[in-house]
Amino acid sequence: MRESNELTVTGMKCGGCENTVKGKLQSVDGITAVSVSFKTNTVSVEFDSAIVNLDTIKSVITEAGFSVE
Repeated sequence: MRESNELTVTGMKCGGCENTVKGKLQSVDGITAVSVSFKTNTVSVEFDSAIVNLDTIKSVITEAGFSVE
């Protein structure tokens, strides 16, 4: 089942941070689209919930060094 979610992510300070988060999420099976903005502290993600869940997505962001609210 395809789902989308917008998360508030803190700790991103620049475009490099955006690229890090985007790259990590794009490498996860089941994630079909990612949009990241450090200016608004948001990560929008589309994913197949039969393959990956929201907790896993949050863990990937946390493991990259950022906080998910």
